[in-house]
Amino acid sequence: MECTVSWTGDAGTRSAMGFVAETGSGHVLMMDGAPDAAKPENGGQNLAARPMETVLAGTGGCTAYDVVLILKRGRHRVERCSVKLTSERAEKDPKVFTKIHMHFTVAGKGIPASAVERAIALSHETYCSASIMLAKTAEITTSFDIVET
Repeated sequence: MECTVSWTGDAGTRSAMGFVAETGSGHVLMMDGAPDAAKPENGGQNLAARPMETVLAGTGGCTAYDVVLILKRGRHRVERCSVKLTSERAEKDPKVFTKIHMHFTVAGKGIPASAVERAIALSHETYCSASIMLAKTAEITTSFDIVET
């Protein structure tokens, strides 16, 4: 897997802290920093997600992918799945994630809670590289709702 991240800023004509990531699979992701009123040259223009937001989003995508796949392989009738991640970070550099809570909402027909609980556990214990990696610094907790359709 590879990715090239390039700074898009220059001498004040564009965001001072904007970046574009080009992934090995041929996709593009924009990132930007928050505006810095005290030092505008060090801030972004709030034109895209922050880099750490993309880490959190990628983790959500990784674990949601696993949960859907595990449920589908179990022949459960999954129609929708989302995960809302909330996090806390360390106050001092490096500002790693210290707590992450993931709340899954799974919708479908007749999906047992035990199957959703198992799918989430398998993702976090075995398959989701991102959440397993982040668990080295963050306490990760989960919860879920099932919506009958």
